[in-house]
Amino acid sequence: MNRTVYSIEGKELRSIELDDAVFGLPVNEDVIWYAIHNELANKRLGTASTKDRGEIHGSNAKPYKQKGTGRARRGDKKSPVLVGGGTVFGPKPRDFSYALPKKVKRLALKSILSLKVQSDTLKIVEDFSIASGKTKELAEVLAHFGDHERTIVILKDDDPLVKRAGANIPWLRFLSYNRLRAHDLFYGRRVLLLETAAKYLNAFYHPQEDGKDTEQGEANQ
Repeated sequence: MNRTVYSIEGKELRSIELDDAVFGLPVNEDVIWYAIHNELANKRLGTASTKDRGEIHGSNAKPYKQKGTGRARRGDKKSPVLVGGGTVFGPKPRDFSYALPKKVKRLALKSILSLKVQSDTLKIVEDFSIASGKTKELAEVLAHFGDHERTIVILKDDDPLVKRAGANIPWLRFLSYNRLRAHDLFYGRRVLLLETAAKYLNAFYHPQEDGKDTEQGEANQ
């Protein structure tokens, strides 16, 4: 498919060919859900912890005699039914992370890219950099494509000056073409894809037919 490349002023410049195997797939909602759920699970710290009655600090003495008081039988004051007692089946530190099949994650990311193209929320922008690293200059570029919406910029490399310029913009996120995140990409209201990054994505998610994988950095996916 052909898509328009825009200048940093928001004007049409030329056309670019996007691979239908990357940007023109039917949207698979199931694998998108799996990929987002996996990313959120892997981010969980899993440090929540409670004490059961065996870990509560307190006396083991029987608070009152067994019979004759008319009250329920108590072995100690650490019972879960008493204030200050232990917790029953409370959370303990655990690891929530799990591995997602690589093919599933790749399909999810291609489905999201296709979804953004179909909904016309993905725009291809000519390569640019912010030499000064100032937020003001980057904000002027973003203003030509809408303002104060959750925006994802897909870079062709790790440009530290662009990232520094966007560090103070709360609704802006940067992703590298070879390290896309399904959650950020899916929930972005608009996606700005740099022209060179678009060419890299064509090759990154659609390896050559000779069997040689051109997907550098796939281990970081």
